[in-house]
Amino acid sequence: MRAVDVILKKRGGGVLSREEIRYFIDGATASTVPDYQTAALLMAIVLRGMTAQETAWLTEAMVDSGVRLDLRDVDGVKVDKHSTGGVGDKTSLILAPIVAACGVPVPMMSGRGLGHTGGTLDKLESIPGFRVDLSLAEMKRALARTRCVMIGQTAEIAPADKRLYALRDVTGTVESIPLISASIMSKKIAEGIDALVLDVKTGSGAFMKTEADSRKLAESLVSIGNASGVKTEAVITAMESPRSNKVKRSALNGLTSPAPPEQQDFGCAPRLDTSPVACPQSRAVQEGTDGETVPHRVAEPLVVRGAFGRGDGRRSGATA
Repeated sequence: MRAVDVILKKRGGGVLSREEIRYFIDGATASTVPDYQTAALLMAIVLRGMTAQETAWLTEAMVDSGVRLDLRDVDGVKVDKHSTGGVGDKTSLILAPIVAACGVPVPMMSGRGLGHTGGTLDKLESIPGFRVDLSLAEMKRALARTRCVMIGQTAEIAPADKRLYALRDVTGTVESIPLISASIMSKKIAEGIDALVLDVKTGSGAFMKTEADSRKLAESLVSIGNASGVKTEAVITAMESPRSNKVKRSALNGLTSPAPPEQQDFGCAPRLDTSPVACPQSRAVQEGTDGETVPHRVAEPLVVRGAFGRGDGRRSGATA
């Protein structure tokens, strides 16, 4: 099999076989297929699209390029939330501690900026000393300690996606439903979660500019997730204006004071009924135990001290 033949087949509108997709992904991961040919196939996919079956095979090959994390030793239903990207979107920084305060473990593998959007990792790294490059062992220790961990993609989790992600960012091949679907879901399936909530953005600040395209993306993501054994649901939210105007204190402010109007529609863990653990309403979330509020109990170790950015539980030197 030759890479150029796979490129030509897709450029001509053909449907790639499972073997052709795996050949290309394995080659891109091992660098036996050069970046210029990988970029050429990415552009052919953007222009010609992929069937639902091709997208599923692409996701499968990207998951299999690394390991699938086993979190069965972590009690509870493991859930995650992912946004398809927008401007000023820091909902994860607020939502993850709230869900963890409800007793639900949240292992969240976040991404960096892509295209015009900023990544959760980039925002977290604006906090001095905050680490996102945890090993998988450190991630599991942090999750057991705090019920919530946000890390960057590791070398073991979907390494094919890391390579394609970087190429898409610089080759004009971002806005593709099959590529977005495979990128997001390969990481989420590989991180070992049980349930996933997807925040699919729509509007001028999103990759999908129309609600119709956003709905197609949501359907693609949900289909892949459920077929892979991850209970998946999606909500479509507007991205016509920045979600907030600060970085470092975004999560802490969102937990200790009323959120600005542009952040209020994320509600109580959108569609948290993907988990059998129901999220209490605002009073239960705001009222903690022993005279302390949940925001302070959660935000102090997780946000201010960066406890969910260290695997050893020591103070990171981060500031709010």
